[in-house]
Amino acid sequence: MERWPTGRLLSTAARLVEHAWNEKLSGMGLTHAGVIVLEVLAVKGPVTQSMLAQIVRVQAQTMGKTLARLEAHGHVSRTRGVSDRRSQMVSLTEAGEHTLGLASQLEREVLAFVPVDTAKLRWELQALVRELANNDSSDAVNVIVAADSGATQGNVSG
Repeated sequence: MERWPTGRLLSTAARLVEHAWNEKLSGMGLTHAGVIVLEVLAVKGPVTQSMLAQIVRVQAQTMGKTLARLEAHGHVSRTRGVSDRRSQMVSLTEAGEHTLGLASQLEREVLAFVPVDTAKLRWELQALVRELANNDSSDAVNVIVAADSGATQGNVSG
């Protein structure tokens, strides 16, 4: 690992954390992707399924599968749109809010045994993301960072 580029270290660490977190989340009927959806709904409130897919940056079909799992476990509810019956409004349920809090706690447990200052690590990673996005002239990158910052602002599990 001493010779690994920083990017490889970051991606490997991210995969390992996500894998460990997914193992803990599975008992609640969640995955990392599901937690992201719950976080967005907690911040934005009810949104259409297609808007949620855009915010999270996944295909509509992928979002549909994620929402089906979340709905089956009672974390979200979907209702037909009033003005457009083809669209579905997605809402966070009370159970979903509770589960989101538990998911944040589980993430902290995943990192609890790691001998690093996780608060400082989060701050450093946020600074890294912001700076790299600021140096990127791509509007797409800036939109993603802005959307993600708004969706996870103040949340420990971002």
